[in-house]
Amino acid sequence: MEQKIEKMKALVATLNDAAKAYYQEDREIMSNYEYDALYDQLLALEKETGTVLSNSPSVHVGYEVLSELPKEAHESPMLSLDKTKDVEALKAWLGDHKGSLSWKLDGLTIVLTYQNGVLAKAVTRGNGEIGEVITNNARVFKNLPHRISYNGELILRGEAVIKYSDFKKINDQIEDVDARYKNPRNLCSGSVRQLNNEITAKRNVHFFAFTLVRADGVDFHNSRICQMEWLKSLGFDIVEYKTVTRENIDEAVQYFSSHIEKNDVPSDGLVLTYDNIEYSRSLGTTAKFPRDSMAFKWADETAQTHLLQVEWSASRTGLINPVAVFEPVELEGTTVSRASVHNISIIESLKLGIGDTIEVYKANMIIPQIARNLTESGNLPIPQVCPVCGSPTRIQQVNDTKSLYCTDPDCPAKKIKAYTLFVSRDAFNIEGLSEATLEKFVQKGFIHEFADIFRLNRFKDTITQMDGFGEKSYANLEESIKKARKIILPKFIYSLGIPGVGLANARLICKAFSQDLTAIENAEAEAFTNIPGIGQVIADSVVEFFASEKHRTMVEHLLQEVQIEKEAEEDNDTAVSGKTFVITGSLNHFANRGALKALIESKGGKVAGSVSSKTDYLINNDSTSTSSKNKKARELNIPIMTEEEFIEFMGQ
Repeated sequence: MEQKIEKMKALVATLNDAAKAYYQEDREIMSNYEYDALYDQLLALEKETGTVLSNSPSVHVGYEVLSELPKEAHESPMLSLDKTKDVEALKAWLGDHKGSLSWKLDGLTIVLTYQNGVLAKAVTRGNGEIGEVITNNARVFKNLPHRISYNGELILRGEAVIKYSDFKKINDQIEDVDARYKNPRNLCSGSVRQLNNEITAKRNVHFFAFTLVRADGVDFHNSRICQMEWLKSLGFDIVEYKTVTRENIDEAVQYFSSHIEKNDVPSDGLVLTYDNIEYSRSLGTTAKFPRDSMAFKWADETAQTHLLQVEWSASRTGLINPVAVFEPVELEGTTVSRASVHNISIIESLKLGIGDTIEVYKANMIIPQIARNLTESGNLPIPQVCPVCGSPTRIQQVNDTKSLYCTDPDCPAKKIKAYTLFVSRDAFNIEGLSEATLEKFVQKGFIHEFADIFRLNRFKDTITQMDGFGEKSYANLEESIKKARKIILPKFIYSLGIPGVGLANARLICKAFSQDLTAIENAEAEAFTNIPGIGQVIADSVVEFFASEKHRTMVEHLLQEVQIEKEAEEDNDTAVSGKTFVITGSLNHFANRGALKALIESKGGKVAGSVSSKTDYLINNDSTSTSSKNKKARELNIPIMTEEEFIEFMGQ
């Protein structure tokens, strides 16, 4: 008995740590599969011993909220749902009753209160008893009615979510791959609980109602389904559901199962609820679960396979991530052969070794994961050197998690930003090399310096087999690289990523040195400060860059791959020459701001991002606008001109 109690204590501690990470810190330290397995172990031990520990997750739901947002107790506890993975158990639970089967959405549960037809209060689920008041944030949810036709007190519950499509758009706007959000739920949780609802508004949070708590004076004919349709008639989006009986529940489950991968709204299962309101109320609750609803989670389809290898890939933070490669298996209708293992701690807990028999599954039927290791050889070697640069590695422990890092500050994997600038439109303009693609190529050891980008044909066979690449996309990339082999000197200088040297400054420098790269490489700082518009900081930056033997070698290698062409002579003795412009608002005559910026710079002008005392002109087609840039320009007596006026000015 004593050993079982100790086992229970260990399980409670592990499960509570996982729940704290998930609910309070918006991160995951174990998969749902692992959590469910441990939770079931705990329930079995509690039943066997007759003992339930005070801090057991079978008694308590969630964690206390840690936030500066106001807190408020719920009128009635918001309990979690009992769950099953067996359709037959759902049938037995439903019996002869009618019910509704709906998505179990994976976001943040919110309680809304409307009074006199207007949203009066929004509170998060929190720990089930006390939540956070997020009314201002709820008012900027994308699909929440600001006013409804019902004027009594309306209380309803639903899920705030960020759709997969919006999640992708938000992540795509974040250049730093390591800074991107892990999943829609984490992003939604942080977005809903912002202190500044302007941030919430930008995150495209949607709300889907799933339960009506109170609406006095309305006859719902004793039907929960009728309640849902009434909420829909008021303008609320409701969670998708199917009306079910014991006879058709198999068909309904199959419907949701077949639509999960195409569903834009994150979900992690289904919810079955009795339709009969009075019957539901008569059932009451247990200490943890309501008796009128049951959660269904798909039984994870698992398959046994053998671990072939573990690939290690370095990221820009120096973190080296392990990915398990195993013999291909069929899961949920697709073939999988890879799964992220995340860190050293998980490798150790699974006791992984090459050749081990492992059991794999798809979390939420989407993301491949290792469920368990059946042979646990533990013979997997941890790399002593970085797979990208060959420098020594070290294991660091952060927040009880051990991870592997590269120790070399100059590791190519840490220089993704430099490569991204190098291939950008204002530099070599190589299409098909996104930041994510560059990171993959660096991790695989294809790119160690700029010149290697022009040698990617050495890895054609490997690249065409990579996810997202094929013969056609590779051919397009090769064509783009071919075009990029000829470049003008200002863009070449800009592409090197010299601190402080933008394209406009590069043009000024190249013009002053008569397009002579050798002269630029060997010049003293004074020669640069004599150029109008070039100060001491930029001068020192250029001199320091070319004083580095490593940089000179890098440039030498690059010149073996590309040809610098002479830029067409422009008559820069115009009204634009030497002037600084700021561009704002929409354009009519130019394709985009970049096109107008390129024209100004070709005429010897500069384009800045913000209005300051150094600005000569602000270009804005709406000269009467009350925008911050217009206001600043007026304060500083800076002329505001339209495109037409600029074109006329340029011809002076």
